[in-house]
Amino acid sequence: MVDSRLDRLELTDEDAGLPVRLPPEGFAPVRRWALASTSQLRTLRHELADEIGGHAAGARQDLGSTPDKLVLIATELAANALTHGVPPTTVALSRTDEQWLLDVADHDPGSQPVYAGTRITGAGGLGLHLARQLSLKVGWYATDEAKNIWATFPAQ
Repeated sequence: MVDSRLDRLELTDEDAGLPVRLPPEGFAPVRRWALASTSQLRTLRHELADEIGGHAAGARQDLGSTPDKLVLIATELAANALTHGVPPTTVALSRTDEQWLLDVADHDPGSQPVYAGTRITGAGGLGLHLARQLSLKVGWYATDEAKNIWATFPAQ
């Protein structure tokens, strides 16, 4: 849930190349995962792929397909949250007829995501870079309890 702290955010700012803004509205919740360690990432990948595949109009095709992109970004963002944030990490999947919304949250609202473009090679932030490259839109925001990074993908 979004709290009143967001009312004070300037939602058009950019932070290290990543927009500070709320996710688009109108998405219906599909499924949520709570992760306590990176050992749960494999299960997340499989369950997320099954969930998206069950809603997709056709079989998964290749790495260029929405399910594979979404699973890759979910895994990268969740791994970042588990490594650099405060557990538990929450991964939420929502949907409209046209798009998927992926939202990954950790319980470290005081820190900001660091985009790979501002870090030295090998220092992390690649998940955010991939999210910007492979999703329709991406952004982040913080509440009193969590920091959320979200991305949208076409539903087909």
